[in-house]
Amino acid sequence: MDERDFIPEVLEALQRQHYPYFTVTVCVNQPDHWWGDPDHLTTCLNNAGTLIYLRTVSGFTLEVIDRSSRGLGWQGKQHGVGWARRTVMEHIERRAEPSDIILSLDADTLFSEHYLESVAQTFMDYPEATALSVPYYHELPEDQCAARAILHYEIYMRYYFLNLWRIKSPYAFTALGSAMAIPLWAYRKVGGMTPKLSGEDFYFLQKLRKAGTLVSWTREKVFPAARFSSRVFFGTGPAMIRGAADDWESYPIYPFRLFDEIASGYDRFPEMFIHAVETPVTKFLSELLDDEDPFARLRNNSREVNQFIRACHEKFDGLRILQYLKQRQAATKETGTERTVDEENLVDWFETFYPGEIRDTGSGMRDSIQMSKKLRFSFSDSTIEDLDRIRNFLANEEERIRKENPLI
Repeated sequence: MDERDFIPEVLEALQRQHYPYFTVTVCVNQPDHWWGDPDHLTTCLNNAGTLIYLRTVSGFTLEVIDRSSRGLGWQGKQHGVGWARRTVMEHIERRAEPSDIILSLDADTLFSEHYLESVAQTFMDYPEATALSVPYYHELPEDQCAARAILHYEIYMRYYFLNLWRIKSPYAFTALGSAMAIPLWAYRKVGGMTPKLSGEDFYFLQKLRKAGTLVSWTREKVFPAARFSSRVFFGTGPAMIRGAADDWESYPIYPFRLFDEIASGYDRFPEMFIHAVETPVTKFLSELLDDEDPFARLRNNSREVNQFIRACHEKFDGLRILQYLKQRQAATKETGTERTVDEENLVDWFETFYPGEIRDTGSGMRDSIQMSKKLRFSFSDSTIEDLDRIRNFLANEEERIRKENPLI
């Protein structure tokens, strides 16, 4: 959608691939009623230009799904990125083999000439995997406002991943629609993708994780574009727009001790197989689901403890983790029992888990991450270079973990 200026570079990246055994399917899409809406006419014409351009592409098999021309666009509530991704995948599912791989991309995501062979090799190495969560990295745009916004957002995402990994959560993966791959047999196993206006990638990977094992490492990475975009309701583009207006409420740096509370719940799962146990997790689910013992049914239906623990993780899944963190964050703000400033929470985490990586120094220290409890570090006031230094440390640490522990 609205990608005429970006998609040529992506298709050129596909033309350069060393791995030749692939077909490209593109869904150009928009709600059909936009043709009668002056506010969206520019997008309609842009999509029409994309369809004309796609007729000129050669070098590989290209299939185009037109859901943007007059009369062919989305109708009613069936629209958005989730429906576009599902439409493409259903198109592939009807003609592909069970061992084929669906590789999801966005029209503004770049990668090296070795990307497809890297993904193919990964599934040969891990044929039992239900999905691959591909490593990612945002190149910084020239616009300083956009650069600051994407650095803040990526720091949020990597901090979130590293804390989930630290507490041994089975949902320690990052869901990006432009950075995931699924073997067709696994797609069929989970009943395909559930279309949503936004967040379809998160729910899809969560479903695939519950169905089996995810791989979080392949030797190549993707480089999604870092740009302001309002085409989806949440995700990178909307986060950057909000962030540029200094609204990061939806993407906070949660106090790491809230993740520790989740870990304490994990630790009690084996005991819960015997009897009910009160933990922060149990209390949260009990209130959310209006169920005095939210694990009772799992206990009754599990023959042995490992089956029960797996069922507990499926009940308290990635969505519930996020809901728990949001609820606890709101509660700690009201009571003042935890830090609520993002910078303080990040500094606290560094000082606890990576104390050798920060120094309480003045400006000019180019070989360290400059932070202090005095808030010398600031998302809004620190230099782009200092924010990038923090992002790169987190990115490197995440990459090390993914490489050393590829299976989730």
